[in-house]
Amino acid sequence: MRYRQPKPQKKLHFINEDIRASQVRLIDEEKNQLGIVPIKKALEIAREKGLDLVAISPDAKPPVCRLLDYGKYLYSLQKRAHEAQKQQRKIHIKEIKFTPVIGDHDIDVKLKKIKQFLEEGNKVKITIWLRGRQKRRPELLDQMTDRILAILKEIAEIESQPKRDRWSCHILIGKKKGEKDAKTKNP
Repeated sequence: MRYRQPKPQKKLHFINEDIRASQVRLIDEEKNQLGIVPIKKALEIAREKGLDLVAISPDAKPPVCRLLDYGKYLYSLQKRAHEAQKQQRKIHIKEIKFTPVIGDHDIDVKLKKIKQFLEEGNKVKITIWLRGRQKRRPELLDQMTDRILAILKEIAEIESQPKRDRWSCHILIGKKKGEKDAKTKNP
């Protein structure tokens, strides 16, 4: 049985002996600048304090290095990234389908569902499609599209005008611009 070697991870920062510059601009653990020092002296200071020498800005001339606990630093970076991801707003596209022979009550039920999706902060894709013998009368698609558009102009903002395929029509709608955004529910 053949085992795969794990891929080597890309280094985020140059630390300790990985720093190849002869001199560095050194910043201590309290974020005070200690000035430009030789790399050997900077490594010596880091070892005395039990910390790592981390190149924060390796492209600068001379590179900017900081004394810190590298494990704790990576952990704080990971926590910040996780918090930023939690704050992101996720927008999903929901789809509602209509046919030209749908009843008025069924339209009302679907409109309530559309309003609910919009209040949650999602976008809604409305599909109007013809089935079976309805395909012989394509004007039904235009009539139904006009009817749905008239209703939707009151409750939502139409983001993309109706796109017609052969037997169907698609409309993308979103929440009206003037209204407050609701927090989306994470699935």
